[in-house]
Amino acid sequence: MSDWGVRLVAFWRSLLHKAGFSPAEPGIATRSSDGEHGRTPAMRAAALEQVLERHVASLGSDSPRTIATRNNLASKYAQIGRRGAAVAQFEQALNDAVNTYGEAHQQTDVIRENLAWCYEDSGRHADAAEQWEALLKRRDEQLGPVAADTVTARSRLAINYRKSGRYDAAIAHYEKAVEDAGVPEGREDLRLGLSLAFAAVGRDDEAVQQLRMVLAQRRRRLGTRHLDTLLVQHRLGRAYTEAGRLEDAADTLRDAYLNGLSASGDPDIRMLTLRLRRDLAGALSAQGRHRDAAALF
Repeated sequence: MSDWGVRLVAFWRSLLHKAGFSPAEPGIATRSSDGEHGRTPAMRAAALEQVLERHVASLGSDSPRTIATRNNLASKYAQIGRRGAAVAQFEQALNDAVNTYGEAHQQTDVIRENLAWCYEDSGRHADAAEQWEALLKRRDEQLGPVAADTVTARSRLAINYRKSGRYDAAIAHYEKAVEDAGVPEGREDLRLGLSLAFAAVGRDDEAVQQLRMVLAQRRRRLGTRHLDTLLVQHRLGRAYTEAGRLEDAADTLRDAYLNGLSASGDPDIRMLTLRLRRDLAGALSAQGRHRDAAALF
């Protein structure tokens, strides 16, 4: 099931339980897949449009059933790539949820998170950040800073700050999320994002430091020839180049290139190895080692 589907099921079950509706009630039941009963996602969206229209007419926009249906329809739009329509419906659902439940209600947060993800999918990172700010504030107050949902909200906020050019704010939230994250793999991903934010503001040595830590962790966890390890090593080599540390760049890229050659049966590693060879040649040429660079081709 997709992320949208998971969020939808939780939303529906909670609302139906609170409102006393039967899960089998027409137009409200959730399904495990869009292919059941021969209905395509587009057909399912069309059916939900009709249900929403009836609920608005008979119950009003602020009814829990109407809000649930609108959230469901917005999620279906997102699944089939109608992002503009999805955003419009999520925005309306959020406005109605605030009026019905209040800002701090769980169902309001569910819709707000759906809207935040939809903004991200649409490339509206400043708008997404605004929603994650509200979610982070609420989760920090209710759950505490180290709760998984709080760390997720902080991580997404850092990502959207970075993608909208608010690098200093992104760095602050990345660093806090690294401190609070309980899963080692999650800290690795956060450090990779933090390295990008550092690089964006010219803090190249700090970007390198984050990549070195991730590389060491991935070597221990996955081994030296794993694709995810080699990808980080490639990024580290390029970061050294950006920082003007050409000897370190050449050594790092050469090591990654040789490890890639040893595991080149994997097509993804084979493609990465070609990029490593190109960047290694560039680092060698920048050092004036043109013969060594030419020998790679």
